[in-house]
Amino acid sequence: MAETAGPEGGAPRTAKDSDGPSGPPSLSRTEAVSSLLATLHVGLVILDARGKVLLWSPAAEEVLGWPPSRLAGRHIDSLLEDTARESADAQAGRIYDVLRRDHNWHGILRARHLDGHSVEIECRASLVSDGEGTRYIVASLAEVNALRAVDHDLAALHALFGSSPLGIGLYDTDQKFVRVNEALARLNGLPARDHRGRTVHDILPPDLAAEMYELQAGVLRTGRSVLDVIIPSPDGAGARSVSYSRLTDDFGNVLGLSSVVMDVSERRDALQKLEAARQRLMLLDRVGVALGDILDVRRIAQAFATALVPRFADYSGVMLVSSLLQGTELPDADGLLAQPLLQLGVDAKDRGPAVKRMLRVGQDIAFEAGSPFGRTLATGIPHLISSQDELKAATYPGDPKVQAALDLGVHSLMVVALRARGIVLGLLVISRAEGRDPFDQDDLTLAMELADRAGTSLDNARLYAREREAALMLQRSLLPQHVPSPPGVSLAYRYVPGSTGAEVGGDWFDVIQLAGGRVAFVVGDVMGHGLRAAATMGRLRTAVRTLAGLDMPPDQLLRRVNDLADDLALGPDDPLMATCLYIVYDPSTRCCTLAKAGHLPPLLLVPDTDAGNWRGTALDLPSGAPLGVGGVDFEARELEVTEGSVLVLYTDGLVESRSEAITDGVDRLLTLLVGELAEHSLEDACDAAVAAPGAPLAASSTGAAHPIQSAQSPHPVLAADDAALLVVRLGGLPEGSAASWTFTAEPYAVRRTRLAVRETLVDWELEGLIDETLLLVSELVTNSLRYAHGPIGVRMVRGSSLLVEVSDPLPDPPRPRDATEEDEGGRGIQMVARQSRRWGTRHGPLGKTVWFELALPG
Repeated sequence: MAETAGPEGGAPRTAKDSDGPSGPPSLSRTEAVSSLLATLHVGLVILDARGKVLLWSPAAEEVLGWPPSRLAGRHIDSLLEDTARESADAQAGRIYDVLRRDHNWHGILRARHLDGHSVEIECRASLVSDGEGTRYIVASLAEVNALRAVDHDLAALHALFGSSPLGIGLYDTDQKFVRVNEALARLNGLPARDHRGRTVHDILPPDLAAEMYELQAGVLRTGRSVLDVIIPSPDGAGARSVSYSRLTDDFGNVLGLSSVVMDVSERRDALQKLEAARQRLMLLDRVGVALGDILDVRRIAQAFATALVPRFADYSGVMLVSSLLQGTELPDADGLLAQPLLQLGVDAKDRGPAVKRMLRVGQDIAFEAGSPFGRTLATGIPHLISSQDELKAATYPGDPKVQAALDLGVHSLMVVALRARGIVLGLLVISRAEGRDPFDQDDLTLAMELADRAGTSLDNARLYAREREAALMLQRSLLPQHVPSPPGVSLAYRYVPGSTGAEVGGDWFDVIQLAGGRVAFVVGDVMGHGLRAAATMGRLRTAVRTLAGLDMPPDQLLRRVNDLADDLALGPDDPLMATCLYIVYDPSTRCCTLAKAGHLPPLLLVPDTDAGNWRGTALDLPSGAPLGVGGVDFEARELEVTEGSVLVLYTDGLVESRSEAITDGVDRLLTLLVGELAEHSLEDACDAAVAAPGAPLAASSTGAAHPIQSAQSPHPVLAADDAALLVVRLGGLPEGSAASWTFTAEPYAVRRTRLAVRETLVDWELEGLIDETLLLVSELVTNSLRYAHGPIGVRMVRGSSLLVEVSDPLPDPPRPRDATEEDEGGRGIQMVARQSRRWGTRHGPLGKTVWFELALPG
């Protein structure tokens, strides 16, 4: 086998010892010594008995710099330097005396280097003789600083092995122990002397030993250290941290491995506790997020059950008292046991028949007073079931729920009360099955914290439902309880409450029948939310209805309401601020009069009979300031509409969105209604308007205010803001339903009026009203002749009743007065008031109109 030269003073190293695919380089004991000597530079010197140099080795030359050629035949004394206590000669004499006496000497000398500086050397000398009796002095010398470094390294190594609390081990290239300290011996449970020559296979359990042996081999092969590898203790009760590094000499030869082992059981336990605490905080946060924005009892129960699986439990159930759903008062502890609980929220890691039998979704569940469930209901004290035997005894024998739990492998169960303000609302029941650690006291503490949070959310939802119902009841009472169906128009409407809990809004609408078959449409929005806004809305609606009964034009009505703003406000700190749109429509003339106070413009949709579709526009009205802002006048606009046109009144809750400008919302609503009216009815158009994508509402049924239903969920989904919508199809009266005349202020006007009225009633087949109508119209025309002295207008309209109007230029309305027996007149207005179903006056641009209505026969 080929040989290569080794280090100075060492044996040759064969090729098989070099690095290669066969494994890490090995190192013999001879090579280890030679490498150490090469590091120390121990020089060899042979002197004759008189101290002359016979042999000077290259290592000695490295220490002192003198070549052999310059020292051969010279006395070694010439290299020594004087010290403070004796000269060089004296030192040499003393050394010779010791050698002659003891044959050996060692000590520290100060020699002169070839360069002139001093070198402190440690020297060992022996007096020897050959076979013929010739004596020689053989000496070895080394630099003191190099020896001290080796001494310090060895001392540090011994101290580290002797005093380190960490387990330290050294291995050779065969992965056998070379040296271990007492700390590692204690960790392995084997004396230090019994480690030498063994591998980890002889000391550790097989599975652990195989893992460690492979880890060591990888470090020997690659030279990459491994740090802080966590392994179980041999007994499995603790944990250790293991680090391995490869050992090499100054020439790169692999000597073996070093290992550091320490017991990290406490650190592992602390990390496990820290991780458990982190998981608990994450679960608390998850539950808080899941319940944070829900105000519905059913959804809270389901969200709570879902948040616990599988992070905390394998199966969860939330059982609640029925009064929690109804928003009524909660029963006391005795009442809780007297009524079954409702299983409202469940979740499970898997599905199947056994899960259904155990959880019983949506069913009533009753518990015996002596069971863990009953005791928790009665006392609020949680119960931890830690074995299947204890689970079997939790309820009555043969309970199908318990048997289903056993079939699922449930071995640990917790029963925790859901409470709020000290009142038990129901139970949280969670369980774990095979393959998972049972619940402990820390888990029970966490479950109680979770249950308290859920209980607070459930109680808030109960109070929310109760307060919201009360608020909606108030608002329903303030909205129209009956919307009339006047002749000549057809209506559809929606009111949708907002989603701000008990904070109801102030949106409203109204349909008011006026004299002469006319009808008023109103929509308004009181600024703000809450009961105060609802109360203000009720007062405003009452004021508008009252003033509408006086038959005022829309602009005058808004002006009068604005004048009453201070009286309509609930107080000086809560002034009235509202928008309003008021429209009066006369079916007999198809004339609309509109005025608004800061409200959104109404939409007018006109049928295009030629094209078979609809055209729509937002009516441009004089804006007017909102009601409650003084110093602003209101203007009215009149327009004649096409037969069958549709007028749309709405509030901003229907078109307002954070993602778009309100004008875009109005355009969106207009486009939607144009498309809907082409194929659907007014009712369908209303449903589409409140359920359209982009609208902040979902579909509602017709009529009174109530929560609305979402297509995605059976639970109420409410608008961000309340909204009112009124859609009116504007038609006219049937042909021939109205007649009108104008007479000059002459005495024959009464006779002509009576003749025209009689003929019209005969044509309308209302002969039964002739006498009464002629009597009353004669009185009104006579009053106009007596006081007005101008043209007299008479108008008759047949609708749901018979309307008769008499107009004249006199602006002052007639005043009923108490006539005595001696008075010849003064009884006309009294007669009209007594004989008619209702009567009244209204002002127009050219004077006044007095009207009365008579009920139709039958």
